[in-house]
Amino acid sequence: MSDIVDQLIARFEKHGSKHYGEDVTQLEHALQCAELARQQDGSDAMIVAALLHDIGQLIDDAGSMAERHGVDARHEILAEALLGPNFPRSVTDPIRYHVDAKRYLCAARPDYAALLSDSSRLSLRLQGGPMDEAEMQAFRALPAFAGAILLRECDDAAKRHDWIVPDLASYRPLLERICVSGG
Repeated sequence: MSDIVDQLIARFEKHGSKHYGEDVTQLEHALQCAELARQQDGSDAMIVAALLHDIGQLIDDAGSMAERHGVDARHEILAEALLGPNFPRSVTDPIRYHVDAKRYLCAARPDYAALLSDSSRLSLRLQGGPMDEAEMQAFRALPAFAGAILLRECDDAAKRHDWIVPDLASYRPLLERICVSGG
């Protein structure tokens, strides 16, 4: 079980200090997102999803593709591929759909896009922009809909400069408990 957890922690230690167009680092963002999920009484799986939702940004420099090259690197798909063999769908599905949740919220709440950071607005454009009505209906029908929305809301709020939250090591026991295989 510890192999994948060790790999994830090592990935954060190696690449987590990078910024991705926000005022916080990748690691700060992940830790803040996990703390917000915890504060909203998220399940253990949701807290892990919040912690790992952008792990795909740390694969092959995906986190800088939008700003440097104007390309959506599909970090949510990269994350799902990395995590899928080792974590339950209660973790991977919200991660897989958190980008779609942004697109949904931009369509469902007219003021939502104005609340996004510049970096999130850029990625929204690259990810297809707000959903149309048919996409919204299909998204609402997904079993992961509520989890993806909760994760997205935590994601958008997890960009606070100088917010002190529990460190990465504090999540190791939870990651190991939620992990479903030896990795």
